[in-house]
Amino acid sequence: MSGSAPPRDRATRKADALRQLTAPAADGWVATASPDGRPHLVPLSIAWADDRIIVALEGSSLTARNIASSGVARLGVGQTRDVVLIDASLDATHGVDDVESIGPAYAAQADWDPRGLAGYVFLVLRPTRIQSWREVDEFPGRMLMTDGEWLI
Repeated sequence: MSGSAPPRDRATRKADALRQLTAPAADGWVATASPDGRPHLVPLSIAWADDRIIVALEGSSLTARNIASSGVARLGVGQTRDVVLIDASLDATHGVDDVESIGPAYAAQADWDPRGLAGYVFLVLRPTRIQSWREVDEFPGRMLMTDGEWLI
């Protein structure tokens, strides 16, 4: 990729981004901030369902508390030279055993199943902005979604 492939158009980038977001055992870096502005970054398994990102974690974790407090998170998915950056807002928080449709979808993609674990929750995150690029030549057109609407 490093300069040998021509820049992708937005439609190709969207397809590639969705492929990364729906890949089996997909992982992402989830960035949050505390109410006093301290940054926090953790790797988490993700699932993509109904145009939402689902993460499972302990409800008492710093990440869950930060997202509950601010209502937002930033996620990085993929490698440095083929990244998808997502700004997202909290759509819902559910106990892992509370919503029948979320658990199977998450477990099937994330390759682990948190259902039955005391204190664990699913955070359902709604993407508000999605960017994707490989190299600097893809900076133009890297915006795939703004204000929760796909640009393609």
